[in-house]
Amino acid sequence: MEPTIILYFIAIYFALLLGISWYTSRGSTSETFFNADHKSPWYIVAFGMVGTSLSGVTMVSVTGKVVSSQWGYLHMVLGFFAGYFIIAFVLLPLYYRLKLTSIYQYLSIRFGKASSRTGSLYFILSRSMGAAARLYLAVIVLDGLVFRELGLPFNVTVAIILLLIFIYTFQSGIKTIIWTDTLQTLLLLGAIVLSFLALTNLLGGSFSEINSQVSAQHFTDIFPKGWGAALKGFFAGICICVTMTGLDQGMMQRSLSCPSLRDAQKNIISFAVVLVLVNLLFMYIGAMLGLFCVKNGLSFATADEIFPSIANNYFGVAAAAMFVLGLIAATFSSCDDALAALTTSFSLDILRLDPAHPETERKRKTVHLGFAVLMFFIIILAFKGSSMAVIDMVLNIGSITYGPLLGLFVFGMATRKRVKDHYVPIIAIVSPIVIMGLSAYAGWLSLQHTLDLLTLDLWTPAAWWKLIFTSVSTEIIIYIAGLTFLLLYLFSDIRLMVDEEPTSPQPLSTGEGQMQ
Repeated sequence: MEPTIILYFIAIYFALLLGISWYTSRGSTSETFFNADHKSPWYIVAFGMVGTSLSGVTMVSVTGKVVSSQWGYLHMVLGFFAGYFIIAFVLLPLYYRLKLTSIYQYLSIRFGKASSRTGSLYFILSRSMGAAARLYLAVIVLDGLVFRELGLPFNVTVAIILLLIFIYTFQSGIKTIIWTDTLQTLLLLGAIVLSFLALTNLLGGSFSEINSQVSAQHFTDIFPKGWGAALKGFFAGICICVTMTGLDQGMMQRSLSCPSLRDAQKNIISFAVVLVLVNLLFMYIGAMLGLFCVKNGLSFATADEIFPSIANNYFGVAAAAMFVLGLIAATFSSCDDALAALTTSFSLDILRLDPAHPETERKRKTVHLGFAVLMFFIIILAFKGSSMAVIDMVLNIGSITYGPLLGLFVFGMATRKRVKDHYVPIIAIVSPIVIMGLSAYAGWLSLQHTLDLLTLDLWTPAAWWKLIFTSVSTEIIIYIAGLTFLLLYLFSDIRLMVDEEPTSPQPLSTGEGQMQ
């Protein structure tokens, strides 16, 4: 498909986003950016969260990995499903009871201000890296399909996409995002359906015949690495879901914008059901892509290239255009959410701004711009030129950075032990370092007698990343959370907490809008 045609579709799509942004920003206040005035319909929130959770990573990276890893990802998806029930019936009641705007205010209530800042900083680190990785994938695809043909450098492409996201989110934040995500999820689902139909047409034959062929090629094998790997994937999926959704300010900010706890719970459960079904469809499309590659003798340098290349070169114009729009929509959905959530967490947890204070609006916009710039540099400095599948990047980053958060929240909710607040940041830093060090040593031992070890340049981050994840996978989140819990227990006071937990966050001061 011609780059200019794709560019026209992008322009029309962005015009729609600007229209939604203008409409939702009418009558907005500084508080609207953070909580959408608690007037978001739960079904709109649930539908929009589908696009945010899936993102372009699921669309491109998960489908591509099926070619090499079959349906091993299914175990993690089932773990996600179980994790959403924990979020709905354990975490959400806590958040609503304490009337939180930033969920890391819980850590301030339970442990102290240093703990709250620690949770917020880990979220900022994880979300910045994760959102940048997702955006990096979309930039690669758009660069190859459109912008490179127009003579634009890669760095300029990154800057343009981030600028577009910043423009339509900076005014009303979560209120705008909830409605733009509805449009983006519609486009994503449209891309899935048209891609399925296009592949069915390319492969020929009935659905039952195609199903038999993908099964014969083992693309739909559910246990490619055995029961042990399946169980580790399932429990890792639960932990990753609870952390990357339930302990993620961006995802919970949407649910907390619902009028009531019951509405927020309906949002999470309905979202969980849809998410499992859509992931199953993505995995089946991945199997169809694998079959198409086998039939046509196609091979690709990385798994992330498979879907975009086949869509652009073999689909019809309508299906190819919808694929590009779906990819852009999914990427915008995850990145605009990240910008709003990072701004919220930094403004409320680090700067301790009062949402109702007149000066908050100006400071919040500065923070919003700052995170857009930060994501640009992360993409250019950390991800540019990487050959790793982006789904692996996102899950591995999340497993490490959310591990201490999971340990903190579980300890706070499961025990009544006192912990000195100034110990918490140290424990949260030590735990992942120790586990990563042990994992790297185990990786070194497993590679000691292979040629892979000889090719590693230990002065590069990529080499250490390979060592860490040679012997473990996403289950590293369980080890980090477990060590965090253990260290918190060892450094806790022998006395139990006897006072009742506060029913709301500590009040914000007047004047300069800082927490006293």
